[in-house]
Amino acid sequence: MALKPWREIAEPHSDVREGKFQQAEFAADLSRVHAGTANAEYQNPALFFQRTFITEGMRLLLDSVVKRLAGQGGDPVMQLQTAFGGGKTHTMLAVYHLTKGEAPASDLQGVPAILAAAGVTELPKARIAVLDGIRSSPNQPLVKDGQSIRTLWGDLAWQLGGAEGYKLVAEADASGTSPGKEVLANLLSCYAPCVILIDELVAYVRQFEEGKALSGGTFDSNLSFVQALTEALKAVPTAVLLASLPESAKEAGSQRGEKALASLAHYFGRIQALWKPVATEEAFEIVRRRLFSNINDKLAMESVCRAFADYYIENRDDFPQETQDSKYLERLIHAYPIHPEVFDRLYEDWSTLDNFQRTRGVLKLMAKVIHRLWKDGNNDPLIMPGSFPLMDADTLNEALYYLPQGWTPVIERDVDGERSETWEIENKDTRFGSVQACRRAARAIFLGSAPSTSNQGVRGLELERVILGVAQPGQQPNLFKDALRRLGDRLHYLNHANNRFWLDTRPNLRREMEERKRRFQDKEDVFPSIRDRVQRSFASGVFGGIHTFTGSGDVPDDWSLRLVVLPPDAAFSKSGQSLAIDRATEILKKRGDQPRFKQNRLIFVAADYDSVSRLKDHVRSYLAWRSIVSDYKDNRIVLDNLMAKQAQASLEQGEETVRRMIRETYKWLLTPVQDARPGKGLSEVMWEHFQLNASAQNWSQEVERVLKENELLISEWAPIHLAKVLKDWFWKDDVKDANALNVWQQSCQQLYLPRLKDDIVFQNAMAAGSDSREFFGYAQGKEDGRYVGFSYGKRTSMILDSSSLLIEPLTAAAYMEALRAAEEASRAKIAEAETETETETGAGTTVPAGAGQTLRVDDSGRGGYQAGSTSTGPTAKKQFYGSIDLDPILAKKQFADLVDEVVQQFTLRPGVKVKIAVEISAESPTGFDDGLQRAVKENCNVLKFKNAEFEVGE
Repeated sequence: MALKPWREIAEPHSDVREGKFQQAEFAADLSRVHAGTANAEYQNPALFFQRTFITEGMRLLLDSVVKRLAGQGGDPVMQLQTAFGGGKTHTMLAVYHLTKGEAPASDLQGVPAILAAAGVTELPKARIAVLDGIRSSPNQPLVKDGQSIRTLWGDLAWQLGGAEGYKLVAEADASGTSPGKEVLANLLSCYAPCVILIDELVAYVRQFEEGKALSGGTFDSNLSFVQALTEALKAVPTAVLLASLPESAKEAGSQRGEKALASLAHYFGRIQALWKPVATEEAFEIVRRRLFSNINDKLAMESVCRAFADYYIENRDDFPQETQDSKYLERLIHAYPIHPEVFDRLYEDWSTLDNFQRTRGVLKLMAKVIHRLWKDGNNDPLIMPGSFPLMDADTLNEALYYLPQGWTPVIERDVDGERSETWEIENKDTRFGSVQACRRAARAIFLGSAPSTSNQGVRGLELERVILGVAQPGQQPNLFKDALRRLGDRLHYLNHANNRFWLDTRPNLRREMEERKRRFQDKEDVFPSIRDRVQRSFASGVFGGIHTFTGSGDVPDDWSLRLVVLPPDAAFSKSGQSLAIDRATEILKKRGDQPRFKQNRLIFVAADYDSVSRLKDHVRSYLAWRSIVSDYKDNRIVLDNLMAKQAQASLEQGEETVRRMIRETYKWLLTPVQDARPGKGLSEVMWEHFQLNASAQNWSQEVERVLKENELLISEWAPIHLAKVLKDWFWKDDVKDANALNVWQQSCQQLYLPRLKDDIVFQNAMAAGSDSREFFGYAQGKEDGRYVGFSYGKRTSMILDSSSLLIEPLTAAAYMEALRAAEEASRAKIAEAETETETETGAGTTVPAGAGQTLRVDDSGRGGYQAGSTSTGPTAKKQFYGSIDLDPILAKKQFADLVDEVVQQFTLRPGVKVKIAVEISAESPTGFDDGLQRAVKENCNVLKFKNAEFEVGE
């Protein structure tokens, strides 16, 4: 539910609403009221009490005055000692109107309750004397009805009793000496009940030089008068004195003022009741009554205040601890429509300024703030520190009036106004602009830190208090935290340390950094810094070389896979012309002035066009911070400890930002490709682009991942793909074998062929394909139409050289069949020769079979079958038996060799039936344990042994 704006609930007084108020109207002037010339709100008793909130301190004071004048006790002397603007004069005016009796007590808001509490039904009218230390002059007598009045005691007597009263002190007034307490007691008794109001007494007494007499007496005679008067008041039960003294020596002015304050405080201290009228919490109501006429909808007011209180509890980690107390809801209600944080900052921080009056200063500043917000139609639910319209000249001038010189450029550049950084940030980022997050945060920081000085041990406003001054129900506190981070990067006068923020008239190191940033040029400074970081970020990995910001002439044209990182001025853009494509094409086609042949060995990484400017700006910032830290360490610049820590922290943050920005900027992987169809030619070079994951832990592995996932780089190649490449591009009608080395080299040169990681991948594909008769045959070379080292359907050791050949499968099969036929013919000739030999020898001579002859069947991988010697048998041998003993330790390898070298000689020939039987015998002198027997039997069952038994043996 949307909260009602403050302007719909609390209506300002017409003078505040219309901006017709005058600064002087906020200054209560006791003498003007006594003379009848004051503004109506001070002169009219009913109107005065209507706009006056009777604080607890004021209630106790008025109660004491009422009892004193009614003869029921009460303090005879009361000293109002408060800070500048603490409400001293306003309190005296309350006593003045209460005791003068010009209006019935029933018309004075809040007074009947005071009279009732004191047990007084009707307060007698009192004679009132007002002694104003500023209006009175020590050396310029007053003239009343022809009578010259020189001193304070003469003025007091005339105001209480006229000419008759003056006669009692006439001689003392003429001589400038203090009358005794008996004379003063007699004066007070004659004209009781009476009230004496003394304001700005220190301002009067400090004008007397020691040892020098003026018409108003001397320094000592005036102090003696104060002493005698306070003593005399004790003797008159219906006379009362109120005197105001400044709280600090600084407010007293000169050294004589400090001395006067100390002396007066001493004399008043003997009999006075010290009283401090206004507490900070009570100031809420004082200000609200003076600035706002009434609350139109109290239920809506309470709803707004409760929403804020609940909001603070829901986000307890983001706000000060005090907001978690139930009493904070009461503070919100008492201060409404102004947020309590406004009062805290003005009363706790701004009141420390020499010329800022606690109540009057708050009224004057808030009147201008409220007028501007009302005029602009501000719809905030509360008037908060972040609401202060510092772009308004009147509001700004009022705030700057209390501050030292130098704050104007701070406000205009960093805080508020159409040319400020905060406006610029919000205009570019709608997240911040929608709630004025940057301006509100900067205003809150200004209000909470402007009164501070560089001499303070702890400066600035805590993060939680900044958020308290800006965030409203329904808004995310983290949004304002993000805004503060952005401000920390941009503002020139904002400082940040130990979770505190403050503005200062001295530029922070950011301005120095910004000035230094301008020194760094792209080619000479920025690009080399980026290149160094990019080089450190990449490991070689699958690449034979990584070439960062390298010209085409420095990128080798060889068989190694190479990654080329393009410079920032050759960035890639998916829309519009891309400088990256132009630069990459130049490197792809030429190596310096020479044409490049191994084009399929190049991969490119390019920067994102939209991110390059930000990257360069961050690099310049980093270089600037580095130069500041370097100059500080070399004593070329002077920084205080805080600024030195900030510079180091900014350097570290800048370095991390640059590292992150490089990853975010260099996110495009570019690969050249060509489309080609046999017999239809090649397309133009096309460029495929793929985005890299900036958050990947290892940049080189990320590049390799993208290449492999998109089949841009092949690290494992199936022989079926090699066979397809051979079929499409290398085996022709009249050429049925292809040079293996040439195939590999062509894959490195032609963009339409697969891009292999290296020649090992190619050789592995060859070796894997040699096991099958589906892909290709292999030969170590070719001589006179005959394949040397021919192999087909059998794994063999392959060598990638200029003579190695990959043979089309049908051709390889035909060649193998031709070899087999040649061997059969050779065997037939041998058999025929053997028959002829037996016939010639006759029955009486027998030549043993195989005597002196060797029958050999060559391995097909040795280039064909060679005929052996003649056989003595009349027919070809049709059976073979063989047995061999294997070493139990080397049995696995020996059996594999046996299969490769013997068994496969039979299995590769059609029509040959091969049977292999394995016999295992094992003996142990100590016998076999049960575990071994069980394991062996289980394994034998799984392997389907015909029989497997353990025996006792002999």
